Parts: sequence; C-alpha cells; structure tokens
Amino acid sequence: MEIAWPADYGEDGLIRACIKRERWAQQALYEEYYGKMLGVCQRYAGNEYDAVDILHEGFIKIFKNVHKFQLGTSLSAWMRRVMVNTAIDYYRKNVRYRVEEIDQATQMSADDADAISMCSQQEILAAIQHLTPAYRTVFNLYVLEGYAHKEIADLLDITESTSRSNLVKARLKLKEILMSRNYDENGATAV
Repeated sequence: MEIAWPADYGEDGLIRACIKRERWAQQALYEEYYGKMLGVCQRYAGNEYDAVDILHEGFIKIFKNVHKFQLGTSLSAWMRRVMVNTAIDYYRKNVRYRVEEIDQATQMSADDADAISMCSQQEILAAIQHLTPAYRTVFNLYVLEGYAHKEIADLLDITESTSRSNLVKARLKLKEILMSRNYDENGATAV
C-alpha cells in the first residue's frame, strides 16, 4: 500500500513526523527510499536475501536515529551512509577475515576495459555479488563510496596493504567474471 503524506509536510515535515514515531511517516519514508537503498545494499550483499536483511536492519537504524538527522542536509545521503555502515556491520558479523598480502596480487591490465562497457547494470551487480565478502566490501567502499585505503583498513580492522590487495584481486575477479559472460573461448560475443 502506497502512502502519500500531506502536501504541506514536505521532507522536513516527514522527518519531524518520523521523529514523533508516526507510523504513516515511517511507512512513507520506507516506500519512498526502498528501491534506492536496496540498490546500495545489493552491492554489499552476496545475494538478494542478504541485501534485504541489510536494508531492513538499516531502516531500523534510520528510524531509531532519525532525530540525529540534521534538517536542511541531504536525507538521501544520510540514509545511504546508514545503509553502508549497516552493510559493514553485517560483513563484520558474518565473515571471518582472510588476510591477503599485496605481494600476492598482480596488477590488472586496462586493455580489457571494453568488457565492462558491454555489460548491463544487472550483469555488473551480479558479478559484484559473486565476489567474496572481503573483496566485495573493499571494492564497494573504495570504488563506489570513495573511501581511502586507510579508512577501509580502520573500518574493517585490516591493514592498508590488505585493503589494496583485496581491491586489486576484486578487480581481477570482476574482469574474469564479466569477460566470461561476454565472450566465448574464441573471443566471439556470447549469445
């Protein structure tokens, strides 16, 4: 059921209503941002079920902490940050860290960049979901969220070199996954 809030409420009014724990406002906020926030969660999750778990946990945190949101700032950006942090927490709870040294990583060639341009958004998301949790999390934090390796290391309790190594390996694995989906053994486009 889609909820419409009163026209005079606007985003600030909706937030104020959420702070008062008004159910209609919480439902309206959830419905308004469900798709966008699910997309964020899918990049961190290994499958759709985990993404939905992260999403729901993130919305619980949003509703518990909506009073901390500063009116006049970007609600979408604040919610996205909550979802990313929830995904990191989920990763920490459910994954044991594998230490990967940078010495073992090889550099990815930029010659095959065209493989990605031939992929749909769904294919890229599916490829990201096939990465190990460690690779997927570092890739998302570095490439999509813009974190530095030092920040990633602090968030995930790993070394900076492990963060760099995992990023290189994630890129190599993504390249391998995407190339295998788009080309057969002879280099012809797969059907």
